[in-house]
Amino acid sequence: MDKNQRSGTANRKISKTIIYIVCIFLAVLSILPFWIMFVNATRSTPEIQNGLSLLPSTHMMSNLRVLLDKSFDPLQGFLNSFIISSSATLCTVYFSSLAAYGLVTYSWKLRSSFFTFIMCVMMIPSQASAIGFYQFMYKLHWTNSFLPLILPAIAAPAVVFFMRQYLLATLSMEIVEASRVDGSGEFSTFNRIILPLMMPAVATQAIFAFVANWNNLFMPLILLTQKEKYTMPIMVSLLRGDIYKTEFGSIYMGLALTALPLFVVYFLLSRYIIVGVALGGVKE
Repeated sequence: MDKNQRSGTANRKISKTIIYIVCIFLAVLSILPFWIMFVNATRSTPEIQNGLSLLPSTHMMSNLRVLLDKSFDPLQGFLNSFIISSSATLCTVYFSSLAAYGLVTYSWKLRSSFFTFIMCVMMIPSQASAIGFYQFMYKLHWTNSFLPLILPAIAAPAVVFFMRQYLLATLSMEIVEASRVDGSGEFSTFNRIILPLMMPAVATQAIFAFVANWNNLFMPLILLTQKEKYTMPIMVSLLRGDIYKTEFGSIYMGLALTALPLFVVYFLLSRYIIVGVALGGVKE
């Protein structure tokens, strides 16, 4: 091996080492806030007020008892959040996939205009329509109901856009034509053939949709006023206590319990995020 080859090998090793160091630093930087949250869930309020610590304390059970002694039930909040998040996620991924399938496989005059309209809807923040939406739900007597938090998930422009890009890159129209020749109906073709092909993208968007609905605070706080209907984010937002004493340990315990299901979802399905994003971003 000559001098240039040795120099090139050494430079590659140095570059690889730098990349590893940067990746480790970014990983630690990403994990640190969550670690501090879980550590503070084990500390008392005076300990938290005294400063930052990276080592767990011994007050986890007392913080949990304070949390359970509140006027609402965290277990009921978990159940409410799970019902809303799982139902809204199913509506989001299925109907968005169906809409994307229609935009890709059918040729009709206003297809481009319709897709442009969907993209324009993405620009409208939910806060801008919150007052009108609440008035509409009030007239339907749907306040203190989970339906206003589930059914609007059918219309998810960002998910439709992602699914459309995924189908443009991966779907072969020969498969659709062959199923039609075999006498398969459109819904049967979609449910039995197209939807299984879209599973990486569906799983990816399901994770994002579940996390977004689980963390949603704005609309549930407006629509839900009965304590037995509260979701976990609402309960955590109400953990401030009275004006004389705030139990910061119980607040961090509530935050940790709220974030725990999201960690489980990510750890179980994180590989689908990588596969789905990679395949969705590739175009022929």
